[in-house]
Amino acid sequence: MVKIGIIGGSGLDNPEILKDPQTLEVETEYGKPSSSLLAGRIGGIETVILARHGRQHQFSPTEINNRANVAALKKAGVTHILATTACGSLRQEIDRGHLVVLDQFIDFTRFRKNTFFDSFSGGPRHTAMAHPFSEELRSRLLETAQALGLAVHPRGCVITIEGPRFSTVAESKMFRLWGADVINMSTAPEAMLANEAGIPYAAVAMSTDYDCWKEDEKPVTWDEILEVFHKNADNVTRLLVSVIEGFQ
Repeated sequence: MVKIGIIGGSGLDNPEILKDPQTLEVETEYGKPSSSLLAGRIGGIETVILARHGRQHQFSPTEINNRANVAALKKAGVTHILATTACGSLRQEIDRGHLVVLDQFIDFTRFRKNTFFDSFSGGPRHTAMAHPFSEELRSRLLETAQALGLAVHPRGCVITIEGPRFSTVAESKMFRLWGADVINMSTAPEAMLANEAGIPYAAVAMSTDYDCWKEDEKPVTWDEILEVFHKNADNVTRLLVSVIEGFQ
C-alpha cells in the first residue's frame, strides 16, 4: 500500500491539503523530528506531512535533525517521500518561480549527521548514490507539472551549502563551474538518508532568486526570496496534490 511522506520546506508544508488530519508524535533513536507528523489523506492516498524547519521555522538548516526526520517517516510507514525546497538559480534559463525536478546533488555541507551507519560493528555499509532521486517519482512530478502548465525543468543538479549565510560571488561562480544548476541548504543529507533507509525520494525545487553570480543584479535578500516564494507556493502545492492523487 502506498503511503506518501511530504517533507515541506520554507512554508511548503500546508496541513490544509490533508483530509481528516491527525497529529502523530513519533520518537526515534536519533531524537525528535523537526515537527510532529500530520497524517491524513489526499485523494484517498494516505499522506504524512513533516515540516523540515519546524512549524514556526525555528530550526536553522544546520539544526535540522535529518536522521530523525527520515527515521520518523519510515516508522510511520511511509513508502515514498516527496520533498519541496526553495532554491537559488545558478543558470540564466532557470528564472524566478520556475520549478526544477532535481536529479543530482553535490553535498557542500560541513556539520551535519549524514548517515545512519556511524558504526560498521554490524558489517560495512556503503549505499549506492549514483542516482539518488527516484526516477518513478521524478517522472510523476515532471509529467504532472507539465500537465498543469507550470514552468518546469526536467532535471537539475542542486548544491547544498551549510548556511545559514548566502554564498559569496566567488563561491557562486565556482558552483556554476562545478555543474550545479541550483543551490539550497536542505537536500543533503536528506536525500542521502532516504536512500539509506530504502525509501524512494524525489524533490521539486522552486527558484526564488539568482544567488549572487549574476552581477548585473543586486545580491539577493531574504525578503526578496520570501516575496517570490509566496507568489509561487500555490503552484508547488497544486503539483504535490495532483501527483499524490495520481497514485490511486
